[in-house]
Amino acid sequence: MTELDQNETVPDAAPKQDVAPDPAPSQASALPQEELDRLTSDIVAALKTVYDPEIPADIYELGLIYKIDINDDREVAVEMTLTAPGCPVAGEMPKWVEDAVNTVPGISGTKVTLTFDPPWDQSRMSDEARLALNMF
Repeated sequence: MTELDQNETVPDAAPKQDVAPDPAPSQASALPQEELDRLTSDIVAALKTVYDPEIPADIYELGLIYKIDINDDREVAVEMTLTAPGCPVAGEMPKWVEDAVNTVPGISGTKVTLTFDPPWDQSRMSDEARLALNMF
């Protein structure tokens, strides 16, 4: 399984954010690195099409995506959070994320898991999101 957490650098992705790395060691992938890089870039681009309806910034730039795992069968596991546990779209947003990631060519399926550990805060936002929200 290959794993991307928000501490890794992805082309055209949000800047590094402070997220604790997954304690489980990643296994080497049978997928070629070039394909993993393409899939990761395409997944990030797909995630950037999903917006929190109350905030004019995409969920990736907001720092709501904690982890993306791609296994050898091209199944994707996304760990994400919400800006608040009582978010009005808490029941819908994971499906939006799943649908967006499933549009990426080569992906065989997506599972989205919500977590609130660690809780989201504004420090997770990229500069792009801060600019969009005038939060400098």
